[in-house]
Amino acid sequence: MTGTPYFLVLLSSTMAWGRSGLGRERSGRNVTGGGSMDICTCDAFLPTSTFPVKDLVVVEQTAEEISLKLGLEMGKLEDYETKMIAYAEKILKLKVKVEKMEKDPDAYNNADIDDVKIEIKQVEALIQELQLSIRSSTSLFESLRAQIAAMVEALDKLEETHDKNLVLATRREYIKIQAQLEECERRHQELFNPNIGSCAHTGISRVSKPIVSQLNAHLNSLYKYGGWGKDSKPVPDRESMYWYAGKTNPAIVEILFYTNYKNLILRNYFQHQTLHSSWYGTGNNYIIRANTLYYQINSPFGLAKLNFTSMTYESRVIPKASSRFTYANSPYQNFDFAADETGLWVTFSTEDSQGKMILAKINEAAFGVEEEWQTSIYQPGVNNAFMVCGVLYAVRTVDIHTEEIFYKFDTKTKQESYISVPFERFQDKYSNLDYNPTDQKLYMYNDGYYVNYHLWFNHTAEATLAPPVLT
Repeated sequence: MTGTPYFLVLLSSTMAWGRSGLGRERSGRNVTGGGSMDICTCDAFLPTSTFPVKDLVVVEQTAEEISLKLGLEMGKLEDYETKMIAYAEKILKLKVKVEKMEKDPDAYNNADIDDVKIEIKQVEALIQELQLSIRSSTSLFESLRAQIAAMVEALDKLEETHDKNLVLATRREYIKIQAQLEECERRHQELFNPNIGSCAHTGISRVSKPIVSQLNAHLNSLYKYGGWGKDSKPVPDRESMYWYAGKTNPAIVEILFYTNYKNLILRNYFQHQTLHSSWYGTGNNYIIRANTLYYQINSPFGLAKLNFTSMTYESRVIPKASSRFTYANSPYQNFDFAADETGLWVTFSTEDSQGKMILAKINEAAFGVEEEWQTSIYQPGVNNAFMVCGVLYAVRTVDIHTEEIFYKFDTKTKQESYISVPFERFQDKYSNLDYNPTDQKLYMYNDGYYVNYHLWFNHTAEATLAPPVLT
C-alpha cells in the first residue's frame, strides 16, 4: 500500500477540466498563446496531513497474528477432549491397581510399588500439562481481546481523521477476527463448561472424533447388536448411571446397569435385569428415560415401555405403522425411540407414506402419540436418526470411514432442510445411535464397542436454559 494512489484520487476529484469551465472562470487562469489554443491550468487541493499508512499496516499485521493464534488455539481444543478421556482411563486403571494392592499388600514387592508410584507421577504430570494448557488458553483469550480493543481504537481514529473507504476493508477483517475469537471462546467454554439444557442454537455445526471406551461387557465382538449410554432423564441418585444391552442378534432380553463410568469400564454392574419372555423386544433403537426402557416389540407389532422402578410393563400399537421399512444397515428397526431437551419421540414409516419417515411426539405419562409430522426422507435410505431440541437429524453413510448428518426437520417451524455434518465412524456397522441431553453427546454402539461423540452447536446471541416450547 502506498500514498500514490491516494494522491491521484484526491487530485482527480479536485481538478477542473474542459474549455467551457475555463471560459467561465475569471481568475486569469486562461492564458492565450500565440495561436487560438488555450493553456489549461488546475488547482489541486491536497489534505493538510498525509494518510498514516504505517498505522493501517500495523493494524493489518495485528489482525493476521491474531488469526494465526486463533487457528492454533482451535486445533488445541480438538486435542483437549481426547486427552481428558485418556487421562480418565489411566486414573481408573491406576485406582484399580492401588485397590488390589491395598487388599493384598503381601502379594506385591517394593518394585511393584515403585512402578505404581512412577505411573501416578506420570499421570500427575499429564494432568498438570493439561491444566497449564487450559490456563494458557484463558490468558491467551484475554490477551487477544486486548489486542482487538487496540485495533478498534486505531481504526476509529483513522476513520475520524481520514477517508473512511480506505479503513473499511481493514474493519471488515477486524469483524472476522472478532467472530473467530468469539467462536474459539465459545468452543472452549462448551468443552469445559457445556451449557447443558440450552436450546439457544440453530443446530449442530460439528461432531467430534469418535471417543472409544472399550469392547462390550461380554468381551465378545460377536455381540454386534445392542446399545449403551445414560438415562436421558435420570431419577434421583442415578444421575451418573450407565446402561448396556448386547446380543448376537437384533433382540433385547436383558440389560445391565452400572453406577458410573468407572464401573462400566470395570464391567462391575449393580443390576442385571432379565426381561420376562413375554416382554422381549426386537430391534436396537431403544433408550432409557426416567429409569424406564422404551423399545420395539413384535408380538403385537408396536411400542413397549418397562419401568424398572415399579417393574410395570405397558405396550401400545400404532395401527398404521408398517413393519416393512427399517434402517439401511439395521434389521427390525422399524420404530426408533429418541429423547432430547423437549421430551420423548419415536419415528416410523407407513404404507401410506410409502416408507417416508413419520416423527411422533410421545406423551410419557399416557404412553400415547400427541402429535405427528410427515418428513420427506425414505427410511431405508437412512442409517439412523436422533433428536436435539425438537429437531430431527438423519444420518447416512458417505464411505467406509465416514457418516454424515444430512437432513434435519424442525418441529417448531415444520421446515426441513438438507445439511452436511460429516463425522468419523470407528467400526463398519452400528446398531444404535442416540443423543443424550444430560451431557449433549451422541452415544453409538459400533460393532460391539462403546463409542460416543461430543457435539458443537451454532449458538445464538443469547443462551437460555429453558428448552423450546413446541407448538
